[in-house]
Amino acid sequence: MSKRNLTPKKVADSKTVMTELIMPNDTNPMGNLMGGYLMRWMDIASAICAGKHCEAHVVTVAVDYISFQNPIHLGDVITLEASVTRAFNTSVEIYVEVFANDIKGQHPRRCNHAYFTFVAMDDKKKNPVQVPPVLPLAHEEQQLYEGAARRRELRLILGGRIKPKDATELRKFFAELEP
Repeated sequence: MSKRNLTPKKVADSKTVMTELIMPNDTNPMGNLMGGYLMRWMDIASAICAGKHCEAHVVTVAVDYISFQNPIHLGDVITLEASVTRAFNTSVEIYVEVFANDIKGQHPRRCNHAYFTFVAMDDKKKNPVQVPPVLPLAHEEQQLYEGAARRRELRLILGGRIKPKDATELRKFFAELEP
């Protein structure tokens, strides 16, 4: 792992916004955007955000909690907003939200969201590199930042990389919920 500039970065420094128009080849027979296309765009927007934050090539290592709340229709315009929530040693978590409206900008709605995790790679794209810390400034940024440690532990448990008994952040969280 090579040493790099690890000055903390604001969430706004890497925020990424991407817009797409839903065309006929993007839809299923019901005229709705196919989920796989949306997941691809979510991955792209998140990767751009992660790459900007890390100032490095990044690879997707996990996708969590993807939800499909509202259908996206043929002719809709979608906007994907990706923001870094927290950086760990060589990985970074990105929160991406998807909003849709018609071509006139009417009928806005939040349709989807997910958490993506990326690992930053060296210029040879072979080895992980350290990533700069995140500096959460707004209240929502701070909430996402604090929750990221728990989400990370859950990913590690589900991936078999740690045992549930070693999940200190999750244990603390559930202990706080007890009366």
